[in-house]
Amino acid sequence: MEHTYYLAVDLGATSGRTVLASFDGQKVVLRELTRFNNHIIPMSGHLYWDLPALYNEVLLALRKIAAEHISLTSIGIDTWGCDVVCISADGVPIGLPYCYRDPHTDHAMEEFFKRMPAEKVYELTGIQFMPFNTLFQLDTIKRAGSGALALSDKILFIPDALSFLLTGEAVMEYTVASTSQMLNPRTGDLAPQLLEILGLPRCKFGRRVYPGETVGMLTSQVRQFTGCGAVPVVAVAGHDTASAVAAVPARNEGFAYLSCGTWSLLGIEHSAPIITAESCRYNFTNEGGLDGTVRFLKNICGLWLFERCREEFTDVSRDVTTLIALCENSVYDGLVDPDWDGFAHPQSMVQAICEYCIRTGQTVPVTPIDFCRCIFRSLSLRYRQVIELLQTMAPFVIQCLHVIGGGSKNRLLMQYTADATGLAVIAGPAEGTALGNALVQMRAAGIVRSLAEMRRLSAVSVDTVIYEPHYSAVWDEAYRRFLELQRIMNK
Repeated sequence: MEHTYYLAVDLGATSGRTVLASFDGQKVVLRELTRFNNHIIPMSGHLYWDLPALYNEVLLALRKIAAEHISLTSIGIDTWGCDVVCISADGVPIGLPYCYRDPHTDHAMEEFFKRMPAEKVYELTGIQFMPFNTLFQLDTIKRAGSGALALSDKILFIPDALSFLLTGEAVMEYTVASTSQMLNPRTGDLAPQLLEILGLPRCKFGRRVYPGETVGMLTSQVRQFTGCGAVPVVAVAGHDTASAVAAVPARNEGFAYLSCGTWSLLGIEHSAPIITAESCRYNFTNEGGLDGTVRFLKNICGLWLFERCREEFTDVSRDVTTLIALCENSVYDGLVDPDWDGFAHPQSMVQAICEYCIRTGQTVPVTPIDFCRCIFRSLSLRYRQVIELLQTMAPFVIQCLHVIGGGSKNRLLMQYTADATGLAVIAGPAEGTALGNALVQMRAAGIVRSLAEMRRLSAVSVDTVIYEPHYSAVWDEAYRRFLELQRIMNK
């Protein structure tokens, strides 16, 4: 079989990459073409994403592919969720899109609940309450009298906006729309009751598409600029976590997954949404997956803490491998709740962690290694807590934890997670999102026919590392202290 090629554009909240996936009939091989930072721009009192820069990176990758005389089968784009772009009637983005970390939504949920109770919102959407969910972003922007929103012809999620710039076709991809807290998982479309409160018509959000559907072809302008031909842009699982979960190399259904990066998304895959009083109380979310599956999960503030602290370290190497190795010699035993509100967007993450320790009566970390060990152990204990909650609602026994994303390469965090949870941790693929993106494109091309086939192909295409749990009463004691610290901070 001749090689076929697919461009996976994978944009995270801190960095992006373009990856060329090739398939030889046996396995998928990924080659990173470009990697770049995704900068948050502070401007006019708000935080924005540099959409033109991200679009330009896609064009540069296409030019590189054309220069290598590679014939692409298709292109797919996945990104983080929730954020949106306003598009004018003549097809031009109106301003820059707000970054979900902009504090303008800090009290947005309370404002919205004055018009619809939280319980009703959850019953309609089954989505975890977070102030930056699209529902609350749009409501905040509307109440602020945004000119961009008033002038918009279309409101598109980030992957859909980039697809629009490439093709001129406005769509709303199902999995990324499911992160918005505007989509009803039972109907698969935006909830009219919520659109009515926002005062926005459904037509502003583009036609709904599912993973594997073709959005459109590259425009003549893009073809001329890049040197590429009439390549189709495929709607992959536009939400990066949905793409990553599609690539989990699972052999059976009894698994939980952890997409481990800036955010940690921990959950299970199920055939139907789980919307109950219990799931609402514990703030779990139901997001769209492939083949009608639902990703029942919880968002955890993941390696964001580590990334932000690492920016402030000056007296040791900032290299991740070096920091992890040094952590193994640390005995610092302080813990934090990664989901404490004070860690959302502090000016200094180092100071925020110190504040948490002071308020909970713990010894303050001093060295960069103390901070790293604190973050990794705290994350593993938070994972244990969420898995215990998941198990009370899951319709099956969770037998293992598949970890995908860049955090799967952090061997210390992986072993801590196995020890804390008591589950075998199967780590990899690190580039699961790009692989899942490519696998959906291959399915659109008819090379694979089902989610099960995609996962079998993933299993033969990637290497994984298994971390077996080593039980220790020390972890039980640390977990008891972790829960007590949460209680102290929640008083």
